[in-house]
Amino acid sequence: MDTSPIKPIKSTPKDVFLHLLSIVTFYISVISFMTLWVQYINILLPDRVNFSYLNALDSILWSTAVLVIAFPFYLFTVWFLERDLREFPEKRELKVRKWLLYFTLFISAITILVVLIMLVYNFLKGALTLPFSLKILVVLLIAAAVFGYYFWDLRRTAGNSRITISLASAVSLVILASVVAGFFLVGTPATQRSRRFDEERINHMSSLQGYVVNYWQQKGRLPATTKELEDSLSGFAVPKDPETDQEYEYRVKDPLSFELCATFGLSSDEYSGRSIESRLAKPIPYSAGFPASQENWNHEAGRACFIRTIDPELYKPRPIGGTPEKPL
Repeated sequence: MDTSPIKPIKSTPKDVFLHLLSIVTFYISVISFMTLWVQYINILLPDRVNFSYLNALDSILWSTAVLVIAFPFYLFTVWFLERDLREFPEKRELKVRKWLLYFTLFISAITILVVLIMLVYNFLKGALTLPFSLKILVVLLIAAAVFGYYFWDLRRTAGNSRITISLASAVSLVILASVVAGFFLVGTPATQRSRRFDEERINHMSSLQGYVVNYWQQKGRLPATTKELEDSLSGFAVPKDPETDQEYEYRVKDPLSFELCATFGLSSDEYSGRSIESRLAKPIPYSAGFPASQENWNHEAGRACFIRTIDPELYKPRPIGGTPEKPL
């Protein structure tokens, strides 16, 4: 049997490309997976001081998209590298491989160190809440798993390829389950599309409301139809439903009240996260002129109407010769 040591060989451009692609897609996948679970915790156990459902939702969608694309690339490069190592065992000693593996060990070790410091600091500070502890646990487990795998990878022989395949399969199942879990928390792509349509409808309704109030201030009466709000000088055109391209319903109830109606795909609680935020603070009361995100546009799925009454003391009519103001 030949027991002579394996002589190291020089890296080829293909070796550098595959190892760099593997480690970069690995880093991207790990960060996205970590972010995904941190945001899941934010939604399931929202912070009473600082919580934004829409920010958490956007982060989850982005992390999911990254995982769906980056992780398969990582698996492909791992498979290709494993096949190459079986054929040329001496490539285990490539400098580019060793440098990248040791750098990954360094990053994961620093991450574990920082996380443990944060854990002790928040414990001493008395700020060790359950959500924070779970986030720390997620980061710690992932960093420890990365360190353990690559430490083993440095010491293993080429004959351990089956273990690598088993680990890749297990991790793939975990990531698949994590992505599927996101659909139960934030909804399917069809739900996200309906949410975007509903957000646009609310923006349209808010804009129409502002122009109606401005019209009343300028002319002392409510417009009979929304067509009267159109202005060729300002360029305002009455918005239509973004999905059906139908006009929104508008009716005058009395000299100071009007009604706006639209058909929504989801309830406001579903697409705005208000069901979560309602557990944290009292809902903000409606006040005409506030941004749409703060107004009382709560609705259920389907047709919903909003009656608005103008308070002449708050929205006093402006004289025709007065300084024009922007609509609310």
